Amino acid sequence: MPAAAHTAEEPEKKDITPSAASVGRGLRIVNADDDPLVAFNTLAMLEELGHTVFSASSAAEALTLIGEKGDIDLLITDQAMPGMTGSELAEAVRRDWPDLPIIISTGYAELPEGPAQAIPRLAKRFFERDLADAIASINGFSEKSV
Repeated sequence: MPAAAHTAEEPEKKDITPSAASVGRGLRIVNADDDPLVAFNTLAMLEELGHTVFSASSAAEALTLIGEKGDIDLLITDQAMPGMTGSELAEAVRRDWPDLPIIISTGYAELPEGPAQAIPRLAKRFFERDLADAIASINGFSEKSV
């Protein structure tokens, strides 16, 4: 049998260039998501990027973690959570920690009117590179400071 008959498709080559968010010191991040699978996947991606992650399954738990840890660098929150949405969580965080950067991850095209409109968004379903780029785009997390 000819050798060509045994060739397999070449695997897709991935871009392995480190992004700004994966270079330098890791961040301390609170990730709030009520969906356990999404939370686990986001945690795994953030840890792969070199960050320390504290997972919260609700907005209330995220507020508690931010208060207890005290030196959180970033909050990533799901928008659609029961009890308190990501937008509402962001407003609560801004009252006590006005300088804490926030990213809202959402599967919805639009956020409700209000202050959340100015918060960076990460569209669900995202990949590690999307997450790294979103983190790198936050003010203060440029390649030089991350």
